Amino acid sequence: MRSRRLVAVACTAGVALSLLAINAQAAAPKEGLRLLTVRDSLLATHTWYEQTYDGKPVLGAYYVEHVDKATGVKTVDDGRIAVGTIDATPAVTADHAKRKVAAPQDAKLSVLPGTGLVYEVISGDTTERTLVHAETGAVVHSESLLVHADGTGKVFSPNPVSSQQNQNLVDGNDEDSAVPSAAYRSVTLSDLDGSGYLKGTYAQITGTKNKLAFSSTNDFSYTRSNDLFEQVSAYWGVTESQKYIQSLGFTNVNNEQQDITTLGLTADNSNYNPRKDLITFGTGGVDDAEDVEVVWHELGHAIQDAQVPGYGTNVESRSIGEGFGDWWALIMSAADSQDTATTPLACIADWDAVSYAPGTPHCLRRTDTELKYADRNGSVHHDGQIWSRALFDVFKAFGRDKAAKIVLESQFSYAPSTTFSAAAAATVAAAKKLYGDADAAVVQAAFTARGIS
Repeated sequence: MRSRRLVAVACTAGVALSLLAINAQAAAPKEGLRLLTVRDSLLATHTWYEQTYDGKPVLGAYYVEHVDKATGVKTVDDGRIAVGTIDATPAVTADHAKRKVAAPQDAKLSVLPGTGLVYEVISGDTTERTLVHAETGAVVHSESLLVHADGTGKVFSPNPVSSQQNQNLVDGNDEDSAVPSAAYRSVTLSDLDGSGYLKGTYAQITGTKNKLAFSSTNDFSYTRSNDLFEQVSAYWGVTESQKYIQSLGFTNVNNEQQDITTLGLTADNSNYNPRKDLITFGTGGVDDAEDVEVVWHELGHAIQDAQVPGYGTNVESRSIGEGFGDWWALIMSAADSQDTATTPLACIADWDAVSYAPGTPHCLRRTDTELKYADRNGSVHHDGQIWSRALFDVFKAFGRDKAAKIVLESQFSYAPSTTFSAAAAATVAAAKKLYGDADAAVVQAAFTARGIS
């Protein structure tokens, strides 16, 4: 599996750099910068660099050039960090650093501003990152790399509660009898590679081969009592999402074979791992991938990671990520959901939530809360509802396609450590460039109503 951090001009699969992008690279300062990737949006070309010191990456630093396609005007977001003069020769070995971490996989030298030379050690399952001081050998920082959702889900469209307008449905331990047969929808699984597995252009289900869905005729018709049902739902949800993104004109937003697994996680939880570029769905309660709104939420994290390398380095950016994930589930669900008092469109993952949300409607979260910026409490799922409400208002004002275009375009201009204020400004700017001043004012009003300035 490729790592997005390793993408370079010479090895970017399926992306031909335009002369505009090449010119942007030529004009960029090369001293202390290393090209990460080039992203192409509707309005601009975005060239990302990482800052280096003595050839080693500077953690948390970035440099990006945005070149407007219409005018050729280049703007720069300079996130370089002053590191001063440091000793770039380690006093301890990589093996010493690895011994500080359980199941170490890799250790590479990096520069941590304010600290100096460190080893960045990734655990064997690539879910933890530990920074070990290269001079003292002490652990200076440790963090999880997983992005979590507090739910579960898979393919009904979008889920039985919504399609059947029935808040009384329960999981029933995966029994077929718990869900009416009318809740199932026959869908086309497009872009399969013909291998007989759920592996295609935009998604592939991974895991132990004898536990993967296989059909020599490409007929993957299962019901929920069969664990393969969730694999079909996840494949379909991710593939349809990418096809929708491309229908809006974007060809470079997570346009790849997204890895997905429904195996190995028994908790009532799901996550996106940016190091592996892998979405994992849990099987506690309602199996997460049964509710395709959970599939779309987790895919939201992969979308942002694809648009902004290293996205989500502070509480506000991660909160925006959670809010966008919920909103992306709403945007995708809006094509095939009834917005009623029984099942409001703003209620996310109302099938998955029957296992843990006692009230009705059952919701993982809602995108229409009255929370404002002043109500932040530091919990990314709580604070994310501030962001998702602002985007919900944009959706209500403009409809699905126009709102999705504005938000996706804006995210190309986010910094990895973006704030509510900066991300709101980027969204307003995208609306103005795409549709003009009047629509930009509507977007601004949505953020102002949330106390985001």
